[in-house]
Amino acid sequence: MASADEHLGDFIEVHDNALDAAQCAAIVARMRTAQSVLQPGEVGGGVYPELKRSRDLSLQDRPDWQDVQQQLNLAMLTCLRRYARRWPQLLIAPLMLQKADGKGGTTRLQADDIAAMDDAGLDQLLFACLRPGSINLQWYDADQGGYPYWHCELYPKDAACETLHRHLLWTLYLNDDFEAGETEFLFQQRSIAPRTGSLLLAPAGFTHTHRGNRPRGGDKFIATSWVLFRRAEQLYGSA
Repeated sequence: MASADEHLGDFIEVHDNALDAAQCAAIVARMRTAQSVLQPGEVGGGVYPELKRSRDLSLQDRPDWQDVQQQLNLAMLTCLRRYARRWPQLLIAPLMLQKADGKGGTTRLQADDIAAMDDAGLDQLLFACLRPGSINLQWYDADQGGYPYWHCELYPKDAACETLHRHLLWTLYLNDDFEAGETEFLFQQRSIAPRTGSLLLAPAGFTHTHRGNRPRGGDKFIATSWVLFRRAEQLYGSA
């Protein structure tokens, strides 16, 4: 279930039970047995423990973790559908989408059109416009780990501009047997308390500058990634 209407307009949503507790516990257990392949957590510019202290596992190009990647992406898709129905401008504002008008021409897609779509139709539109990012599993040690630096997810980094294609961020909380460890949003003055299986969705830009507070009394495990626009050559064709 998404967050209450008292937060209407901050575009931060928390969807409970995106995964059940047993699924989350299984991922945590696998992370605990995979410590030899975990890497120091990176920020955009590299490894800076004073900004972010964690042990991470990127699921990109990891065939042995593809089942977990699929499980997490399916959970994200279920939440993304709800998010897009509530905020259809997610798709139509930046892309000015069109549809066939039944008379041999086209007409602009409106917000009500997205709200009226069934899941199959909405999925088709989402897949045409957006793509999932690489998933990062993160382990924050009790009383030490965290990402206390205020940051956003949208920034220029590489020639391919992949990080500039990020549209939404998402985090799925894999456990909650600790204190603190909230995801805190600066301008919205809102802190999201981790709950096992809940998935957080929010815009990726500077308006949603955030940080991950240090967990106290227990380790914190999350899965996190982004929803990206498809590249221009896919959306519009080669010039």
